[in-house]
Amino acid sequence: MALPERKFERNLASLLGSLLIFIPLLDNLKLPLFIISISFIGFSILFLLRIRTIEKAANEIALAIFAILYIPFLLMHLVLLRKTAFGVEWLFVIMLIVMTNDSAAYYIGSAFGKKRLYELVSPKKSIEGAIGGLFGSLLGTLLSKFIFFPQLTYIDAVITALVIGIVGQTGDLFESLLKRSFGVKDSGTLIPGHGGVLDRMDSILFAAPVTYYYVLFFFKG
Repeated sequence: MALPERKFERNLASLLGSLLIFIPLLDNLKLPLFIISISFIGFSILFLLRIRTIEKAANEIALAIFAILYIPFLLMHLVLLRKTAFGVEWLFVIMLIVMTNDSAAYYIGSAFGKKRLYELVSPKKSIEGAIGGLFGSLLGTLLSKFIFFPQLTYIDAVITALVIGIVGQTGDLFESLLKRSFGVKDSGTLIPGHGGVLDRMDSILFAAPVTYYYVLFFFKG
Protein backbone atom coordinates (compact mmCIF):
# COMPACT_ATOMS: atom_id res chain seq x y z
CA MET A 1 0.00 0.00 0.00
CA ALA A 2 3.04 2.26 -0.07
CA LEU A 3 3.89 4.89 -2.60
CA PRO A 4 6.22 3.25 -5.14
CA GLU A 5 9.69 4.83 -5.16
CA ARG A 6 8.52 7.74 -3.02
CA LYS A 7 10.64 7.04 0.05
CA PHE A 8 10.89 10.66 1.18
CA GLU A 9 7.13 11.20 0.87
CA ARG A 10 6.39 7.90 2.62
CA ASN A 11 8.64 8.78 5.54
CA LEU A 12 7.21 12.28 5.81
CA ALA A 13 3.63 10.98 5.78
CA SER A 14 4.55 8.45 8.50
CA LEU A 15 6.13 11.16 10.65
CA LEU A 16 3.17 13.54 10.34
CA GLY A 17 0.75 10.72 11.02
CA SER A 18 2.65 9.65 14.15
CA LEU A 19 2.53 13.21 15.47
CA LEU A 20 -1.17 13.48 14.82
CA ILE A 21 -1.98 10.44 16.99
CA PHE A 22 -0.50 11.95 20.15
CA ILE A 23 -1.47 15.60 19.68
CA PRO A 24 -4.56 15.27 21.95
CA LEU A 25 -2.15 14.76 24.86
CA LEU A 26 -1.20 18.43 24.52
CA ASP A 27 -4.78 19.55 25.33
CA ASN A 28 -4.91 21.68 22.22
CA LEU A 29 -7.47 20.41 19.74
CA LYS A 30 -6.61 23.16 17.27
CA LEU A 31 -3.33 21.40 16.50
CA PRO A 32 -4.86 18.38 14.70
CA LEU A 33 -6.66 20.71 12.28
CA PHE A 34 -3.47 22.69 11.83
CA ILE A 35 -1.42 19.58 11.04
CA ILE A 36 -4.04 18.20 8.63
CA SER A 37 -4.29 21.56 6.82
CA ILE A 38 -0.53 22.06 6.60
CA SER A 39 -0.04 18.43 5.56
CA PHE A 40 -2.47 18.78 2.68
CA ILE A 41 -0.96 22.06 1.47
CA GLY A 42 2.60 20.81 2.04
CA PHE A 43 2.11 17.55 0.16
CA SER A 44 0.39 19.40 -2.66
CA ILE A 45 3.41 21.70 -3.03
CA LEU A 46 5.86 18.82 -2.58
CA PHE A 47 4.31 16.70 -5.31
CA LEU A 48 3.95 19.75 -7.53
CA LEU A 49 7.72 20.30 -7.30
CA ARG A 50 8.61 16.59 -7.54
CA ILE A 51 6.50 15.44 -10.49
CA ARG A 52 7.66 12.13 -11.92
CA THR A 53 4.78 10.90 -14.04
CA ILE A 54 2.02 13.43 -14.38
CA GLU A 55 -0.55 10.74 -15.13
CA LYS A 56 0.10 9.17 -11.70
CA ALA A 57 0.53 12.40 -9.72
CA ALA A 58 -3.08 12.63 -8.49
CA ASN A 59 -3.04 9.00 -7.38
CA GLU A 60 0.23 9.45 -5.47
CA ILE A 61 -1.01 12.60 -3.72
CA ALA A 62 -4.25 10.87 -2.74
CA LEU A 63 -2.31 7.93 -1.27
CA ALA A 64 -0.06 10.26 0.74
CA ILE A 65 -2.99 12.18 2.25
CA PHE A 66 -4.92 8.95 2.81
CA ALA A 67 -1.93 7.51 4.67
CA ILE A 68 -2.21 10.35 7.19
CA LEU A 69 -5.99 10.25 7.59
CA TYR A 70 -6.83 6.54 7.58
CA ILE A 71 -4.74 5.20 10.44
CA PRO A 72 -3.35 8.22 12.38
CA PHE A 73 -6.45 10.43 12.34
CA LEU A 74 -8.82 7.59 13.27
CA LEU A 75 -6.40 6.16 15.84
CA MET A 76 -6.10 9.61 17.43
CA HIS A 77 -9.63 9.13 18.76
CA LEU A 78 -8.40 6.38 21.09
CA VAL A 79 -6.24 9.01 22.79
CA LEU A 80 -9.20 11.40 22.91
CA LEU A 81 -11.36 8.62 24.36
CA ARG A 82 -8.76 7.84 27.02
CA LYS A 83 -8.97 11.44 28.21
CA THR A 84 -12.71 11.23 28.95
CA ALA A 85 -14.07 10.56 32.45
CA PHE A 86 -14.28 6.78 32.00
CA GLY A 87 -11.62 6.56 29.32
CA VAL A 88 -9.94 3.35 30.45
CA GLU A 89 -13.27 1.57 30.77
CA TRP A 90 -14.35 2.67 27.29
CA LEU A 91 -11.10 1.45 25.78
CA PHE A 92 -11.74 -1.98 27.26
CA VAL A 93 -15.34 -1.85 25.98
CA ILE A 94 -14.07 -1.30 22.43
CA MET A 95 -11.61 -4.18 22.74
CA LEU A 96 -14.28 -6.52 24.12
CA ILE A 97 -16.83 -5.55 21.48
CA VAL A 98 -14.36 -6.09 18.65
CA MET A 99 -13.01 -9.38 20.04
CA THR A 100 -16.41 -10.90 20.83
CA ASN A 101 -17.75 -9.68 17.49
CA ASP A 102 -14.87 -11.24 15.55
CA SER A 103 -15.05 -14.53 17.46
CA ALA A 104 -18.83 -14.91 17.21
CA ALA A 105 -18.84 -13.91 13.53
CA TYR A 106 -16.14 -16.47 12.74
CA TYR A 107 -17.69 -19.44 14.55
CA ILE A 108 -21.30 -18.74 13.59
CA GLY A 109 -20.29 -17.96 10.02
CA SER A 110 -18.26 -21.17 9.80
CA ALA A 111 -21.12 -23.25 11.18
CA PHE A 112 -24.17 -21.64 9.59
CA GLY A 113 -22.95 -19.18 6.98
CA LYS A 114 -24.65 -19.57 3.59
CA LYS A 115 -25.42 -16.10 2.24
CA ARG A 116 -22.38 -14.02 1.34
CA LEU A 117 -22.21 -10.63 3.05
CA TYR A 118 -20.17 -8.81 0.38
CA GLU A 119 -18.55 -11.37 -1.91
CA LEU A 120 -16.78 -8.83 -4.10
CA VAL A 121 -14.80 -7.51 -1.12
CA SER A 122 -14.62 -10.49 1.24
CA PRO A 123 -15.78 -13.83 -0.23
CA LYS A 124 -15.68 -15.75 3.07
CA LYS A 125 -17.81 -13.44 5.20
CA SER A 126 -21.49 -14.32 5.53
CA ILE A 127 -24.64 -12.49 6.60
CA GLU A 128 -25.20 -15.14 9.28
CA GLY A 129 -21.72 -14.52 10.62
CA ALA A 130 -22.26 -10.75 10.64
CA ILE A 131 -25.49 -11.12 12.62
CA GLY A 132 -23.78 -13.52 15.00
CA GLY A 133 -21.02 -10.98 15.43
CA LEU A 134 -23.55 -8.39 16.62
CA PHE A 135 -24.80 -10.80 19.28
CA GLY A 136 -21.17 -11.27 20.25
CA SER A 137 -20.81 -7.50 20.54
CA LEU A 138 -23.80 -7.37 22.88
CA LEU A 139 -22.18 -10.06 25.00
CA GLY A 140 -19.04 -7.91 25.11
CA THR A 141 -20.89 -4.82 26.37
CA LEU A 142 -22.83 -6.81 28.97
CA LEU A 143 -19.61 -8.36 30.24
CA SER A 144 -18.20 -4.86 30.49
CA LYS A 145 -21.19 -3.64 32.51
CA PHE A 146 -21.14 -6.50 35.00
CA ILE A 147 -17.39 -6.89 35.39
CA PHE A 148 -15.84 -3.41 35.41
CA PHE A 149 -18.18 -0.72 34.05
CA PRO A 150 -21.40 -0.47 36.13
CA GLN A 151 -21.97 3.11 34.87
CA LEU A 152 -22.84 1.60 31.50
CA THR A 153 -26.65 1.43 31.25
CA TYR A 154 -28.48 -1.32 29.41
CA ILE A 155 -29.42 1.21 26.74
CA ASP A 156 -25.75 2.19 26.38
CA ALA A 157 -24.84 -1.49 26.15
CA VAL A 158 -27.33 -2.22 23.37
CA ILE A 159 -26.63 0.92 21.36
CA THR A 160 -22.85 0.64 21.54
CA ALA A 161 -22.95 -3.09 20.80
CA LEU A 162 -24.98 -2.56 17.63
CA VAL A 163 -23.34 0.65 16.43
CA ILE A 164 -19.75 -0.25 17.23
CA GLY A 165 -20.33 -3.82 16.08
CA ILE A 166 -21.63 -2.69 12.68
CA VAL A 167 -18.99 0.02 12.28
CA GLY A 168 -16.25 -2.41 13.31
CA GLN A 169 -17.37 -4.93 10.69
CA THR A 170 -17.43 -2.11 8.14
CA GLY A 171 -13.84 -1.24 9.06
CA ASP A 172 -12.86 -4.85 8.48
CA LEU A 173 -14.57 -4.86 5.07
CA PHE A 174 -12.95 -1.57 4.15
CA GLU A 175 -9.48 -2.95 4.89
CA SER A 176 -10.33 -6.02 2.79
CA LEU A 177 -11.27 -3.65 -0.02
CA LEU A 178 -7.89 -1.94 0.24
CA LYS A 179 -6.00 -5.23 0.25
CA ARG A 180 -7.86 -6.53 -2.77
CA SER A 181 -7.35 -3.24 -4.56
CA PHE A 182 -3.59 -3.46 -3.95
CA GLY A 183 -3.47 -7.20 -4.66
CA VAL A 184 -2.15 -8.32 -1.26
CA LYS A 185 -3.42 -11.03 1.08
CA ASP A 186 -2.35 -9.43 4.37
CA SER A 187 -1.40 -5.90 5.34
CA GLY A 188 1.94 -7.16 6.69
CA THR A 189 3.82 -10.10 8.20
CA LEU A 190 4.57 -8.82 11.71
CA ILE A 191 2.11 -11.21 13.43
CA PRO A 192 2.68 -14.79 12.18
CA GLY A 193 -0.60 -16.39 11.12
CA HIS A 194 -2.56 -13.16 11.51
CA GLY A 195 -1.04 -10.87 8.88
CA GLY A 196 -0.01 -7.35 9.77
CA VAL A 197 -0.98 -5.07 12.64
CA LEU A 198 -3.59 -3.40 10.44
CA ASP A 199 -5.35 -6.75 10.03
CA ARG A 200 -5.85 -6.77 13.82
CA MET A 201 -6.69 -3.06 14.09
CA ASP A 202 -9.03 -2.46 11.16
CA SER A 203 -12.22 -2.76 13.23
CA ILE A 204 -10.84 -0.65 16.08
CA LEU A 205 -9.87 2.15 13.68
CA PHE A 206 -13.50 2.64 12.69
CA ALA A 207 -14.85 1.97 16.18
CA ALA A 208 -12.63 4.54 17.92
CA PRO A 209 -14.15 7.79 16.56
CA VAL A 210 -17.71 6.44 16.73
CA THR A 211 -17.26 5.48 20.38
CA TYR A 212 -15.60 8.78 21.25
CA TYR A 213 -18.42 10.87 19.78
CA TYR A 214 -21.03 8.65 21.42
CA VAL A 215 -19.36 9.27 24.78
CA LEU A 216 -19.01 12.96 24.03
CA PHE A 217 -22.62 13.59 23.00
CA PHE A 218 -24.78 10.84 24.53
CA PHE A 219 -23.13 9.04 27.46
CA LYS A 220 -24.26 10.40 30.83
CA GLY A 221 -21.94 8.37 33.04
